[in-house]
Amino acid sequence: MQEGEYKREDLEEYALVLDYLPTGKSFSIKSEPVVQMLGETRFTLLEAVPKVQEIKIGERIYIGRGVREKISLIRGRLSYENLTEGSRNELPNAISTVIKGNEARFVSFFNSASPLNIRMHSLELLPGVGKKHLEAILEARDQKDFESFADIAARVPLLQDPVKLLTERVLIELKGDTRFYILARPPHLKHDFA
Repeated sequence: MQEGEYKREDLEEYALVLDYLPTGKSFSIKSEPVVQMLGETRFTLLEAVPKVQEIKIGERIYIGRGVREKISLIRGRLSYENLTEGSRNELPNAISTVIKGNEARFVSFFNSASPLNIRMHSLELLPGVGKKHLEAILEARDQKDFESFADIAARVPLLQDPVKLLTERVLIELKGDTRFYILARPPHLKHDFA
């Protein structure tokens, strides 16, 4: 792929608002409003300029290529370090909301996750999942695919809340504290596009 090109599936269509700054950032030269958001598909951290003032934290907003009602311009991707304190505080709630809203997709992750190499399975990247948890998950899914988060929790009693595990993993990936990115888009690079 050449510089300046992007893949259609890499673009976020919807995002959840993490923070809304009606007068912009305090250290910014311009005093235009700013919205920090979390993309629903790849957990992309984004910053945008709103069209309207009625933006609520936690609100789901269309940010795709079509006509946008509330966003005029996507400024670009953000790194975790560039999030406001308000965005950092709202981030776990937003991640959890996305995961719960796309339950089938994330249950499918438990059903189809595979080894990363001969020593490590991708499920072991979830915080708190060690060899015993992994063995219990694989044994349960070999008997029958998981159908929901409740099914996972019921059939793998050693496992904590699956939504909490996934949320913690996405946070680790957004902070850039890992070599493997299994749920979120890798951290912001200079030539990435929203």
